[in-house]
Amino acid sequence: MDREQLAKMIDYTLLKPDATKDDIMKLCKEAIKHNFASVCINPVYVSLVTKLLKGTPVKVCTVIGFPLGANTPEVKVFEAKNAIEKGAQEIDMVINIGALKSGNYGLVKKDIMPVVKVAKERNVVVKVILETGLLTDEEKVTACKLAKNAGADFVKTSTGFGPFGATIHNVKLMKKVVGKGMGVKVAGGIRSCKDALMMIKAGADRIGASAGVEIVEGFKEQ
Repeated sequence: MDREQLAKMIDYTLLKPDATKDDIMKLCKEAIKHNFASVCINPVYVSLVTKLLKGTPVKVCTVIGFPLGANTPEVKVFEAKNAIEKGAQEIDMVINIGALKSGNYGLVKKDIMPVVKVAKERNVVVKVILETGLLTDEEKVTACKLAKNAGADFVKTSTGFGPFGATIHNVKLMKKVVGKGMGVKVAGGIRSCKDALMMIKAGADRIGASAGVEIVEGFKEQ
């Protein structure tokens, strides 16, 4: 793997509630410079980011049902449609964590499938955030299977707002369940090139990080 290949695996992320327009503009500028996979921002900035990234290979990624996953399926579908209409090319949606932990798998399926349907009609990628820090291993396995059966493109470890972020154990477990046909995105606590490469070795296909620049600039040190 070279530095360019690593950069193409990074979703350069800024989801802080106090992120300003200037912060988002800087994020996009750096994403274009390093040719990251995408810029991942809150829905309110999708229109701006779509304009800033126009004509570049960097995709527009946003979050749905974020960060708690406790919105109704109807609200998540509306959020997804709205974001896609404004230019989102990738959707990271938070699973209904409470329903999963209650064993209400029908509701979890009902939560994911309509978002996937809306996205697939427009060739938009869907990543399902599990918030692994709140789940048992058994629940992680079930969540991965539900996301895969619903037709999602990726499962993602964390929001970055939960109890903890990505771990090697969780990446390996998720990759084992979903297999080669589905991606695993890691997020939360990945601050260095060493962190990123460890996650990739464990099975990660995409890295969500606010430290994207530090990760790629640290590559030469490896």
